[in-house]
Amino acid sequence: MAKNLEKYSLVEICPIRNVVARFGNKWSFLLIMLLSENGTTRFNQLKKLIPDISTNVLSSTLSVLEADGLVSRTVYAEVPPRVEYALTPTGQSLVPLLLQLTEWAQSHMQSILKHRKNFEQSAGKAG
Repeated sequence: MAKNLEKYSLVEICPIRNVVARFGNKWSFLLIMLLSENGTTRFNQLKKLIPDISTNVLSSTLSVLEADGLVSRTVYAEVPPRVEYALTPTGQSLVPLLLQLTEWAQSHMQSILKHRKNFEQSAGKAG
């Protein structure tokens, strides 16, 4: 085990880095939360819930979440075709963590914005 760890840096083997790289964007986070709140949802319903996401980005984001086992996709042989998305048990297990992150962001947002503004003003003066 120690020999294997010597071959790779923590950055390369860090599971958090791997997972967050896949779902840590604004659309994945939002889709997971919407599916948590709404349950099984059709593609067009998701598009209506997030009007500023493009159809291509919605489709590719759902595909990534499906590939990682966080979202299930069910296609019904109907005309017109009906496709529904739902959180898998793995996706559902992520929701409490995302809720904690949301609470943390809400309670620290004012401080973060203040620091960001101060930093940008300082950087502007230095540049």
